[in-house]
Amino acid sequence: MIAAPTASLNVQTGVNNSNDDSDDVRQLITRYQAAGQGHLFNFYDKLNDDDKAKLVAQLDSLNVERVNRIHQKATTCPSPMLNNQSATLAPLPEECFDSILEASKDKTQEWRTLGLNQISQNKVAVILLAGGQGTRLGSSAPKGCYDINLPSNKPLFQIQAERIFRLQQLAQQQPGAVPHVTIPWYVMTSGPTRPATVAFFQENNYFGLSSDNIVFFEQGTLPCLTFDGKIMMESKSQVAVAPDGNGGVYAALRGTGVLANMAERKIEYLNAYCVDNCLVRVADPVFIGYCVSKNADCGAKVVRKTTPDEPVGVVCLRNASFNVVEYSEIDEEVSQATNPKNGQLLYGAANIVNHFYTTDFLNRVESFEGDLEYHIARKKIKTVDMQTGDIIAPKQVNGMKLEMFVFDVFPFAERMAVFEVDRREEFSPLKNASGTGADCPETSRRDILQQHVRFIEAAGGKVVVGEDDAQLEGAPTLELSPLVTYSGEGLAEIVAGKSIMTPIRINSLEELKRNVF
Repeated sequence: MIAAPTASLNVQTGVNNSNDDSDDVRQLITRYQAAGQGHLFNFYDKLNDDDKAKLVAQLDSLNVERVNRIHQKATTCPSPMLNNQSATLAPLPEECFDSILEASKDKTQEWRTLGLNQISQNKVAVILLAGGQGTRLGSSAPKGCYDINLPSNKPLFQIQAERIFRLQQLAQQQPGAVPHVTIPWYVMTSGPTRPATVAFFQENNYFGLSSDNIVFFEQGTLPCLTFDGKIMMESKSQVAVAPDGNGGVYAALRGTGVLANMAERKIEYLNAYCVDNCLVRVADPVFIGYCVSKNADCGAKVVRKTTPDEPVGVVCLRNASFNVVEYSEIDEEVSQATNPKNGQLLYGAANIVNHFYTTDFLNRVESFEGDLEYHIARKKIKTVDMQTGDIIAPKQVNGMKLEMFVFDVFPFAERMAVFEVDRREEFSPLKNASGTGADCPETSRRDILQQHVRFIEAAGGKVVVGEDDAQLEGAPTLELSPLVTYSGEGLAEIVAGKSIMTPIRINSLEELKRNVF
């Protein structure tokens, strides 16, 4: 790390003979000038010592040549995602696709058992993509802290943590399980959300999980750029940066030591998912088992599109490689095409950002990382006028942020597996503010409560709606803690042939026994 000199520096020459570190700083300036980014030192000689040190540290840690290469590739070699003319689309091959909606109970159980066996040997871990804030929900807290107004008021982080806890218990019951089954939870935050996320876990005692098995790490950032590739500054002493997209998880896993941690734990399989899906089956043993049975190195969960024009990305083949194609890229005729065998949409595998990887695949990402696409997001970016030093709050788009998507690695999979699940059981995203009526807190709450009613009914029980049940969003108020059941298992011996009255919140099997009649 280069230390900033304490005396003023002549930016044009970089010469400062009063400090031993001047040579290092001069070399840094020369490097940035050679890269066409020397303007970042425009205000250097006017900064105080602390701000000089901050700027030098940031620029020393930044690979400016890599930034230039990324900009060059993103602007001169457009992704096929932006070039419909040259892309050839094809439906998913039958041999890599299966649906839980079509699978027999025996086959589903076979996958579940295989998955539980992997978990029982401590071979499975989870990656949570949790870098976002709840800004669109009216909250400045990390999205996982959000309370969707369940009777228990459990936030998303707690719901998911308790599913992990319950799954560890189920795997512990498998024949030949290791003495202490654990599912390590790798939580990716952004720089701004990390302190609040870590504090939230600490304040809630890690929701009953061992803190030793929860690892926080930060996604990377990239500088914001002008349209001609100049790095922007948010102040005279700081470069403007933005998260590098959820696809930055791969470099972050490597750069923060998470892959090394996985190797130490002898993890072989990973499930990655986004924090904002309240129905997510974390480390789903059926999905894990399915992908293992296919000998897949990469896998994706999907749900059926509701209509041909539903605005979701679709997993399919693009130019003979697996990829996610945005709905806007598929013309109307193709989007409406159906499979003559079952009448389902040929391009109906909607991506829900729930993936499977082997650790071998995650380690291999580095070998093709230079071939991954960066996508341009044109934004209004607060910046500094590089001549006057004034802060500019633009009213129009003035720059770009570069990001990768988590599915950009799909084309590099050697053995891809795509697994269709039931949307109403596994996918209810939280994207919009309360009251919008779609993908909002009310729909998340409704979907969980309705699922719990289905759990009781599938186990042979009857749900009686009490007179004092408000039934918000039309859902009977029946909440089953994930500590009671992960996906409906273990209820039949208690509720079969019996009834339970709402409103009610069940926290344990003993409490369930006391409340059936």
